[in-house]
Amino acid sequence: MDKKYQKCILTNMILIYKEDEILVVDRKKEDWPGLTFPGGHVENGETIIESVFREAKEETGLELLEVKPCGVFERPWEAGSRYIAFLYKSNKFRGAIKSSKEGEVLFLNRNDINKFDLSQDFVELLNIMIEN
Repeated sequence: MDKKYQKCILTNMILIYKEDEILVVDRKKEDWPGLTFPGGHVENGETIIESVFREAKEETGLELLEVKPCGVFERPWEAGSRYIAFLYKSNKFRGAIKSSKEGEVLFLNRNDINKFDLSQDFVELLNIMIEN
C-alpha cells in the first residue's frame, strides 16, 4: 500500500447560477485568495450533502433548495495529504446574497470572470462543473 497519502481533506464546492451569472466569493485570505466558489470542509458528524447546504447558507446567505452533483476534484495537498472536493451546482435557491467572513459574495456574468483575480484551479473547476 502506498502510504504517500494517508490523510484526506474532504470538502465541497458549489456552482450557484442564474441565467448567465454565477455566484462567486471574492476571498482575501492568504490560503485561497481570489474569486472562488462557496464551499468548505465536511465537518465531523455530517454527510457531504449536508455540508453543501450548510456551507452555501453560511457563505452566501442563500438557502439551496436542490443540488446536482457534477464532479469530483482532487489533488495532492500539503504534508502527504490529499484534497478532495465534491462538486455540486444549483440554480434553485431562495433568499438574498449576503457576504460573510470568507469574503464578498456577488453574481458575475460568466463572460466577465477573467477580468478578476481568480483562485487556484478556478477555471478548471468551473469547466468541470459546467460540463457536467
